[in-house]
Amino acid sequence: MARSITSSNATLLLAVAGVFDTAIQLQNFSTDDIYDFDDMEPIETQMSVDGFLSGGYVPVPVVQAINLMANSTSGFIFDQWFAAQKATGDIFTASGTLILKSIGRKYIQTGGFLSGYKPVPGGGKTLKARKFGIRWESVVPQNV
Repeated sequence: MARSITSSNATLLLAVAGVFDTAIQLQNFSTDDIYDFDDMEPIETQMSVDGFLSGGYVPVPVVQAINLMANSTSGFIFDQWFAAQKATGDIFTASGTLILKSIGRKYIQTGGFLSGYKPVPGGGKTLKARKFGIRWESVVPQNV
């Protein structure tokens, strides 16, 4: 049984239809925060006045944050995605694949919208990582 949970061999591929039609591998992630996904709440509940809880499934987006070092050459992907949207006044959707070799899983990401864009790295003793957000329609796990 594999016991590795390393993130160092994670691979994240991203394509943006009409901007980067062929998937590009993101590289040079932030030291401590490569990526993260927000918790999802895919149900809506209502409590009746006499104390019964009812609920139902509600589709919700999957929100991902990606953190790249200030000197990451992969930042251009987000720069050009944002610039294309600004120039056209329209949106471009992404697709992605996250491969986690250490646990033998991959995640197919579809219908992604650029929901967070940091145009310039923050400054401190050193330049800080840039954080980008993508809101996905679907993220489906698969075995590698």
